[in-house]
Amino acid sequence: MSEGKMDKAAYKSRLKELQKRLNLLQHAMARQGLSGIVVLEGWDAAGKGGVIRRIAWALDPRHLKVWSIGAPSPAEKRQHWLKRFWQRLPDEGEIAVFDRSWYGRVLVEPIEGFASQEEAARAYREINEFENMLTDEGLRMVKLFLDITPQTQYRRFEKRFRSPQKRWKMTREDLRNRSRWDAYEEAYEQMIAETSTPATPWVRIDANEKRAARIACLEEILKVLGARIDVTPPPADPEVKAFFDEKKKEKL
Repeated sequence: MSEGKMDKAAYKSRLKELQKRLNLLQHAMARQGLSGIVVLEGWDAAGKGGVIRRIAWALDPRHLKVWSIGAPSPAEKRQHWLKRFWQRLPDEGEIAVFDRSWYGRVLVEPIEGFASQEEAARAYREINEFENMLTDEGLRMVKLFLDITPQTQYRRFEKRFRSPQKRWKMTREDLRNRSRWDAYEEAYEQMIAETSTPATPWVRIDANEKRAARIACLEEILKVLGARIDVTPPPADPEVKAFFDEKKKEKL
């Protein structure tokens, strides 16, 4: 995977352009009652938070939901495991971003012993059916897997540890997960193989270089969520236009 850095000036210029397009897309989706989901999965320290910040900075928060998915609550554990995700689906005209998602069922849960191998195997079918139901109803979904090397992860972990402002992000769980790299790598590969469907394919993002990864993510989001959407702003309401036309005449 690539290690070269993207030029800072080129990055800022491209990012500004993509954020402007994302803003136009969000308004078009809101006007047309269209909903979208962005699923972000990947290694710890792969840059999911940085991607989410670049998305959120461009969008109207009234039509955006960001869900950071952790362990289920005691009440959620008593329910079907997908229920908590059904409850977080976007309303009409909204975009929902999932920082980790229902894919925990086939990743962290079987590796950490919270789900049996039989439950995890069954979850692949349940996930595909869940996503097919959503896309059949017209919801748009983009699934991004942020991939990094163990060396990149270590450098980012060390940088976090050396920074007093970011040190709190480091947990024992991060180190435990890193010690199980091979198990997670196998789980990620199986996840992509089992759940990359024609309707909701996985897109693997080389996230070793943060700037290039952010640009790649925004480009993919625009491509999938913006397919066949006219983002041209609608004309002004005739009565509103007439009001301002009259006011302009009064000033002349």
